[in-house]
Amino acid sequence: MDSGRMSTLTDLQAKLLCDQLREQIIDSVSKTGGHLASSLGVVEATVAVHRVFDLETDRLVFDVGHQCYAHKILTQRGGQMDTLRKLGGLSGFPKPREHRADAFIAGHASNAVSVALGMARARTLSGEDYCVLAMLGDGAMTGGLAYEGLSDAGQSGEQLVVILNDNGMSITKNVGGVARHLAQQRLKPQYLQFKKVYRRVTGLTAAGRGLYRFTHRAKQAVKDAVLHCSMFEDMGFTYLGPVDGHDVNYLTRLLRYAKELNCPVLLHIKTVKGKGYPPAEKEPDRFHGVGPFRRETGEPLKHSGESFSSVFGDTLRQLARERDDIAAITAAMPDGTGLVEFAREYPDRFFDVGIAEGHAIAMAAGMAKQRMIPVAAIYSTFLQRAYDMLIHDVAIQGLHVVLCVDRAGLSGEDGETHHGVFDVAYLSSVPGMKIFCPASFEELRAMLRYAVEKVRGPAAVRYPKGGEGGFTALCGIEGASVLQPGRDVTIAAYGTMINEALEAAKRLEEKGKSAQVVKLNSIVPLDVDTVAACAQKTGRLVVAEECMAAGCVGQRIAAEFALRGVGGVRMALVNLGDRFVQHGAVAELRQLSGIDGASIAKKALEVMDRG
Repeated sequence: MDSGRMSTLTDLQAKLLCDQLREQIIDSVSKTGGHLASSLGVVEATVAVHRVFDLETDRLVFDVGHQCYAHKILTQRGGQMDTLRKLGGLSGFPKPREHRADAFIAGHASNAVSVALGMARARTLSGEDYCVLAMLGDGAMTGGLAYEGLSDAGQSGEQLVVILNDNGMSITKNVGGVARHLAQQRLKPQYLQFKKVYRRVTGLTAAGRGLYRFTHRAKQAVKDAVLHCSMFEDMGFTYLGPVDGHDVNYLTRLLRYAKELNCPVLLHIKTVKGKGYPPAEKEPDRFHGVGPFRRETGEPLKHSGESFSSVFGDTLRQLARERDDIAAITAAMPDGTGLVEFAREYPDRFFDVGIAEGHAIAMAAGMAKQRMIPVAAIYSTFLQRAYDMLIHDVAIQGLHVVLCVDRAGLSGEDGETHHGVFDVAYLSSVPGMKIFCPASFEELRAMLRYAVEKVRGPAAVRYPKGGEGGFTALCGIEGASVLQPGRDVTIAAYGTMINEALEAAKRLEEKGKSAQVVKLNSIVPLDVDTVAACAQKTGRLVVAEECMAAGCVGQRIAAEFALRGVGGVRMALVNLGDRFVQHGAVAELRQLSGIDGASIAKKALEVMDRG
């Protein structure tokens, strides 16, 4: 629907549109899976924004982007919702390459105000005329970057509208009937209109400006005493709220008022996560991100089996039963990282710090310094935000912090912002870090226990989303292991990529070629001696990895070979290269990226053809 039509909607039409959007979102996500509850909670706010602003010119930055489904439908993509999160289909997050109205990519949290302020300042410096908005999601305010952005934006004087979607993540609380009454009076249309006229009239003369300053100070004193909402105003924002985030017409009027103000404005809306779909309202956390489900009941069409995350959680609980110095830490992902049952069994030793990965690791360092053993379970893509703490707070002192790096490798349907394809490089660069790569549930159990009980400094155990493949054995903890002998080529891999290496060996065998398969149990320390001995026997080495090329294990092996003078080995590296990988099923993405079994076999044949 174009902005011209949106701006002329009647109030009744706007309400009907919200109902239609909610129905379409529920219907689409029930078939494709996706982030349901968050998008349902901001339907009215999204419609109100589209009624007031032209988002092909004005800039709307989401935080986080999983609130954007209604926005996608309103920007000519409703007919593609059946392709949501599928290979070649719509992304589950805003993507500027999809549509001009997607102002900025938004897969991680707490950055929207900073980005929006940058856009507003660019607008001012270039002398252009457009509005900038940031819509903060349900968890964005648990991340410190949000406050850094708010602090700067409030003092900037830039025309900027921040919509704070508060669905129960306590931000500020108004206390008492007087506060509620005063808040309601401040947001009445008549009062807002009076404020505009009063500002304009008093600004015409010096005496008027003095009167305005006096009345403004008096009003501020009353608000500070009664409303308890001064945090945002102390930052420099004109604060509007809290208001009902599901009253589309009232939100529209407030946004029109905010648009006319030439200053930073914060609109605080109270919403219900999962609004309009009873199962999601009842269990908003479960419906935050879901697979396909039965619309009538909310039951998943396919029940998930055992996964690396669940095995991690079960193993950590067992370790906690055996020793009382273990604590678990996560950053707003207790369910995704498999720690829900740990939290129930050991609530005093479980810490969910919100979307604050840097804080999580710094806190873990403090616990480790005082002789606890903190185990921090964080998605690979989110752990990136804690790199400084890994070096400054953990590694320099050699503290025993155990990182359980979930979603390592390609994570699937969430796409570029969520693939864990950088941790191999950034963790390997941290002095003293040990990195274990389980390929099976049994190896995860053994490696986690080893990291907790035997390692003395920092350790990371990295594992993928989902379940194990064909390889289900316990092979080793550190070093490298030869899984099968071969004479023509050596294929080295780690983690669940060992399944692709074994598949490649099978395909080569069908072509009359014999492949030796070497499994790297740990990538730091890296058992170069075993790899070199195997590669020298076959004369050819292919290293297969599910990570970016820069800083990959294959490059480290090649460098070690050169430094040690290991000769007579022709090498090829199979990895994701230097490009970001789109969203889709992991098997599809491996094939598309050339790191599946067939592609590894093809690369091995090319190495053999070189002589």
